[in-house]
Amino acid sequence: MDRRQTYAGHAAALLALGLPLVGSHLAQIAIGVTDSIMLGRYSAEALAAATLAWSFAFVLFIMGSGFAFAVLPMVASAAAERNSTQVRRVTRMGVWISALYGIAVIPLMVWSKPILLALGQEPRIAELASRYLAILSIGMAPSLVVMVLKSYLAALERTQAVLWVIVWAAVLNGALNYVLIFGRFGAPELGLRGAAAASVLTQVVTLGVLVTYCAFVTPQYVLFRRLWSPDPEGFRRVFHLGWPIGLTNLAESGLFSATALMMGWVGTLSLAAHGIATQLAAMTFMVHLGMSQAATVRVGQALGRNDGVFLRDGAKVTVLVSAAFALLTMVVYLSAPELLLGMFLDADDPDRPAIMAIGVSLLAVAALFQLVDGAQVVALGLLRGLQDTRIPLVHALVSYWLIGIPSCYIIGFWIGWNGVGIWLGLVIGLSCAAALMMHRFWTDGVSRLPV
Repeated sequence: MDRRQTYAGHAAALLALGLPLVGSHLAQIAIGVTDSIMLGRYSAEALAAATLAWSFAFVLFIMGSGFAFAVLPMVASAAAERNSTQVRRVTRMGVWISALYGIAVIPLMVWSKPILLALGQEPRIAELASRYLAILSIGMAPSLVVMVLKSYLAALERTQAVLWVIVWAAVLNGALNYVLIFGRFGAPELGLRGAAAASVLTQVVTLGVLVTYCAFVTPQYVLFRRLWSPDPEGFRRVFHLGWPIGLTNLAESGLFSATALMMGWVGTLSLAAHGIATQLAAMTFMVHLGMSQAATVRVGQALGRNDGVFLRDGAKVTVLVSAAFALLTMVVYLSAPELLLGMFLDADDPDRPAIMAIGVSLLAVAALFQLVDGAQVVALGLLRGLQDTRIPLVHALVSYWLIGIPSCYIIGFWIGWNGVGIWLGLVIGLSCAAALMMHRFWTDGVSRLPV
């Protein structure tokens, strides 16, 4: 691409690549949101159990997805160099590692009840959550391979295909939820188990569609040729880049999962409100994540062409776009919290007023961390495009585990601010991460390529 591309040109290219990724992430998160809405209308107990189960499963999933995130910049750089062999090797080994990881974590999900009880959760909620996780474990490997194929297509700038596949997956999940949770059209009423089964079926179908699409639309990469054949060098490269990303993801998701556990100590209604507020925050976060992944692709392209001007100008535009959306989100959260929360709760639910009251306070705090949450994930995307993953891991561990989690506990329980205090701890951890990672990119990252 032209080294002299204008800021407007960078913005147009970023949005053309990033908006379909945003849409695909929103459609993906819609699967969880649909579960929340339908389970919230089924019972507050089912919603609380699902919230706990999602927090547990997400920690495992997001750590395993580090290998898919590693595929993104590696394929982008290889494609910019027109190295089709490297594109195939990287993607194929990403599939291998992700599938092996997904199989390896199944026992943790199947026998999760003792872990949840040891973490201080209520026995009834822990029992229901473990049943949900046992079913969900079947879909872990397929869902991680889906992530790899999404990264492969995004790196090749085929983000429209990713968008439409995931949108249809969200529609399928909603339909399956309706049938299996409530027992419609002659199906048994499975409640929480029905939501888990719907998620698994959706992931399997999505994987089949993406495999078919990749095989027929990108035949030049012969992606699945000798898929069973080992490639030690390719395996090593993906693993070495991916494991720090996975641990970085784990550090961040661990912060949010720790807040879910702490909210469980506060009470079931607080945990239910936390689940709703977290789903809303996750939806807005997907916009920043989409922009971050688009930035990873563009930085990977700059790396492949050794183009520092393109890197610097594109990064500035990405940060500004993310900040603008964060400010818009803050306005929405502060002006219409009841409307947003009300989508997840049955009007006749006796627990609705209490959950709404807690949720309004949590969304007010969530508005505070929109800017820093967007900044830290965009900085991560820029650094990953440069295949810089080790130092960001250290920054994440310090920010989230040494600062964020202790802050949540101190403000929530020692000071006694309960749920609001726990969420203020989130703000502190995310702010530290944003500052450290932005500093890393703008002081060290931009100097790696000639201007």
